[in-house]
Amino acid sequence: MSLGGIGNLDYTVLLCRRMAQTRAFYRDVMKFPIETDQPNWVSFRVGAALLTLRPRGKGSVCDDGAAVPGSAAVQLAFRVAPPAVDACHAELVAQGVPILRGPTDLPDWRHRTLFFRDPEDNIVEIYAEY
Repeated sequence: MSLGGIGNLDYTVLLCRRMAQTRAFYRDVMKFPIETDQPNWVSFRVGAALLTLRPRGKGSVCDDGAAVPGSAAVQLAFRVAPPAVDACHAELVAQGVPILRGPTDLPDWRHRTLFFRDPEDNIVEIYAEY
C-alpha cells in the first residue's frame, strides 16, 4: 500500500495549551464520550473517529512550535440533522459559549451552519446539509 491507498481518518489530535479547560469543553459542553483518559492524552469518541487532546510542547512527539493566542489552528466541522443546528445553538448559548456566527443558511453549500470556538481558539462548526 502507498499513500494513495489511505482510506480513513482515524483520529485528529488537538494540541493544547489549556488541557483541562479543553477536556472539560469537549466532555461537558459537546458531550462527547471519553474513550481514553490520561493526564497527557484524552480521546473522545465522535462517530467512527476519535478527537484527541494532548499538551502542546517539546516533551511530546516533536516540537509543536509556538501557538499564537486568538489564532485558530484548525476548524472542526461536525455534521448533524437539520433541526439540530438550532437546538445546538440554544444549548451552547445556555451554557455561555460565545457564538462567532449563529445559525445561518449557506445556499451555495446547501448547509445550515453555526460557528464558535473551543478553549484552544479552534473554530468549531456544527452544520447540516439540506
